[in-house]
Amino acid sequence: MTATIDRDQRTAPTEPSGAHPSLMDTFRQQPKAVWVTAFAAVISFMGIGLVDPILNTIAEALGAPESKLTLLFGVYLGIQVFAMLITGWASYRFGPKKTLTVGLLLIVFAAGVSVLGTNIDQLIALRVFWGLGNALFMATALAFIVGEAKGGERGAILLYEAALGAGLAVGPLLGALLGTFAWQAPFAGTALLMLIGAILCAIMLPTDKPRAARPAVGFTAPLKALRNPTLAITGVGAAFYMGALFTVVAWSPLALSAASKASGHGGVGPIGVGLVFFGWGALTAVTGVFLAPRIADALGQKAGVIVSIALYAMIMGVAAIGVGIHSVELIGAAVIASGIPGGVLNSLFTSVAMSSGSADTPRSVSSAGYSFLRWMGGAASAMVVAFIASSFGAPAPYWFAAAYCVIAIAVVSLVRLGKADDEPVAPDAALIGAEEM
Repeated sequence: MTATIDRDQRTAPTEPSGAHPSLMDTFRQQPKAVWVTAFAAVISFMGIGLVDPILNTIAEALGAPESKLTLLFGVYLGIQVFAMLITGWASYRFGPKKTLTVGLLLIVFAAGVSVLGTNIDQLIALRVFWGLGNALFMATALAFIVGEAKGGERGAILLYEAALGAGLAVGPLLGALLGTFAWQAPFAGTALLMLIGAILCAIMLPTDKPRAARPAVGFTAPLKALRNPTLAITGVGAAFYMGALFTVVAWSPLALSAASKASGHGGVGPIGVGLVFFGWGALTAVTGVFLAPRIADALGQKAGVIVSIALYAMIMGVAAIGVGIHSVELIGAAVIASGIPGGVLNSLFTSVAMSSGSADTPRSVSSAGYSFLRWMGGAASAMVVAFIASSFGAPAPYWFAAAYCVIAIAVVSLVRLGKADDEPVAPDAALIGAEEM
């Protein structure tokens, strides 16, 4: 996404290239503005898994069909597809601070008004604003932290990694705990925390530089970046993988509950779903940061992507079998396990895309074009997953997800990286890959 750091725009204090600051060292020296942005990033990442634990509760309370429940994810992702084309321009036109703060306020509005929702259509409409707000915030948060943090680029990324891990893991748990009171409670909690973050950002972040001092970015720059065939092919491959990923995110809460009811135990409550997605989020964050570089070193980036997608396809097959035999345990285990290749793919796919970018195209622009394609796959998958289930049976979404993975492997096999295949994974690849899930 446009949060990718351009090497010629970094302003954070430098350090020796081989230095690897510890997380505690990084924490001790940060200015307040960095802490404020990191706090808001944690809350934004929490929103990724917030809805999953309460999806079944929303269905019961509002009488919502599965086709509309999955649209909560589809429209959220869909708006971010097109937001890829405006976030860079907005940051240039209005400044990073204003863009970031407006994004937070849009999330506050969407989450807060969701508390008052009386039907599923209202919640779907509000997810449009939520997705736009998330895109505007995440487009600038990482770049801002890198520009302001003490301890150099690696220290700043380490801090952002901590925010990512905390948000992915805590979000489903918060949604589950608050969801035991009412389905509206997680939305209210998110709105309150985001409001605090928005106020702090508006007060404590430094004033934006004049527009003349910011690099110009146009609406069509991300699309022009896709003239690079390697970047475009990688984006198409990532789109099919994202179709599988958001089958897991959008369909699994419903599949877990249906399997539990079919086995005579009643639906799976918010706590059960929250624990499953807590495991998924934690593994996604950890493997993206720590396992992906090791796999790339051992196999190369392209081969690492192909092997990880193949593993994801096998896990989707296990999930489909779990649905077929009404095994909550097997479905839950598959969802959690999918976080392992999922985290690796978030990092390696992004690293492959950035390695294939043109030298005369800023990384932020290449990343926006790549994200435009990959999130299109996620949005399409979330929109059709319920239709697939109703047409072909409850296990079908996972079999389709496995098929998406096979197509992704075929597409990625066409990528030609050359020497770039042996380059180390970019330190921010895990963050860019996961920041909008």
